[in-house]
Amino acid sequence: MESITNSKKAYFIGGGLASLAGAAYLIKDCNYKGNNIYILENLNEIGGSNDGSGNLTEGFSCRGGRMLTKEAYENFWDLLSFIPSLENSQKTVKEEITEFNKIHKTHAKARLIDKNGKIINSKKMGFNFKNRLDLLKLMLEPEEKIEGLKISDWFDLNPNFFETNFWYMWQTTFAFQKWSSLVEFQRYMKRMILEFSRIDTLGGIVRTPYNQYVSVILPLKTHLSNHGVNFNLGCTVTDLDFKKNNEITVTNICYKNEENNNFNIELNDNDLCFMTNGCMTDNSTLGNFNAPPLLNFKRPPSEILWSNIKKKKRELGNPKVFFGNPEESNWESFTVTMNGNKLLKKIENFSGNIPGTGGLMTFKDSNWLMSIVVAAQPHFKGQTDEQTIFWGYGLYTKENGNYIKKPMRECTGKEILSELLHHLNFENEEDEIMDTVINVIPCMMPYIISMFQPRALTDRPDLIPYGSTNFAMISQFVEIPEDMVFTEEYSVRAARTAVYHLTNTKKEVCPVTPQYKNISVLAKAIIKSFV
Repeated sequence: MESITNSKKAYFIGGGLASLAGAAYLIKDCNYKGNNIYILENLNEIGGSNDGSGNLTEGFSCRGGRMLTKEAYENFWDLLSFIPSLENSQKTVKEEITEFNKIHKTHAKARLIDKNGKIINSKKMGFNFKNRLDLLKLMLEPEEKIEGLKISDWFDLNPNFFETNFWYMWQTTFAFQKWSSLVEFQRYMKRMILEFSRIDTLGGIVRTPYNQYVSVILPLKTHLSNHGVNFNLGCTVTDLDFKKNNEITVTNICYKNEENNNFNIELNDNDLCFMTNGCMTDNSTLGNFNAPPLLNFKRPPSEILWSNIKKKKRELGNPKVFFGNPEESNWESFTVTMNGNKLLKKIENFSGNIPGTGGLMTFKDSNWLMSIVVAAQPHFKGQTDEQTIFWGYGLYTKENGNYIKKPMRECTGKEILSELLHHLNFENEEDEIMDTVINVIPCMMPYIISMFQPRALTDRPDLIPYGSTNFAMISQFVEIPEDMVFTEEYSVRAARTAVYHLTNTKKEVCPVTPQYKNISVLAKAIIKSFV
């Protein structure tokens, strides 16, 4: 007779990192059988926002790449410490990444570039006394006093702050806007205080051997598949039914398949439901060398689901705060695939960094606030030895370019690359460079920084809503005190916390490391602020 534990089923809505991590911890720590775990994903691929796709003839594409650090990703590294590498089954993914970074050490030499195509001395943060005082006051301010405020609400009385080297580097490293949440900015200042003193070199950044889909998602997916986890692709969950009482108990999952047929999954008393209540890459669209991406500012699927269940349980947060203003939450990335290394060699000579050792190169005076990063080659499994790739993004997509007099969101891949070449002063060789290009794939993401929208403290729901018996929300849109959204760590921490809680597993989740209370770390940050 099957044990009660082995008869329980767990359903994960969404196929991103949080769901994969949750399934992995259910198997490892909670005695769940893989074939009793179901992951329902509306796309035809697992991985959520950690994507990487393409081929030799049409070029490759990443919508984005999540930044990793050694010190601030406690649960992320714990997860990868028991996932076998696909390259060497005797090693874990964590070991594989650690070894890779011993060879490819990040030390950016061209973090900021000016309007003349010259490298700026970004060791100088550019603060005046009031900038330092404002930052110090912010670090000490209770969140309750700054909820709902924008970053500009705190610093606009001293607008010089937004012209400092620090702001351009911090903004583009983490994708903040002036109108982003002051609470989130404060959490980043506390959580990433170690990076404050090395923001000009990005020396604390950890890279994966390939893009994060190949290096993180594929090993996780393979590990779960080997344990029998069920991946149900092309399933768009549209609603959840709850018991009609004051508890929060999911009884039914409603979804549609790719043919738009309706289905239901009835949950038994012992079953669990974990829901990704928001997706930052919803409604993403791709362009190509000759076409811009389409603009899709419609309500995204994950927000529709979240809104549907909020109508039944009002305490489940406020999705419209995050998904109601795509003009403030969008930016656009682009991935360039080339034959040969002509352009990468020129970027290497310009920056002083060989591929895989530099950080973001930000063109400070770009109307799009464009940045690029060149990873170690190859960055995709399918690349040939002759192909090279790099990635970039722009934060201000509705502004005309400095050289291409069109909004970034209306530009083809060719036009975006042309704008970049002018910022690098490579325009005299533009024709020769363009001849080497296989494709430039722009990607428009209307909700990519939606989790940074100014909010009240109650707008994000709790991981485990009050009164829940079998339901948790795991995403970048739940509340985890002290931690920072828009990170891999947030997804893993959310999933691990929810899994342990709903299964009554007596194991500890790695706590947030309070680096901002470390005297030596604070001393380095203070010294850096006076450079």
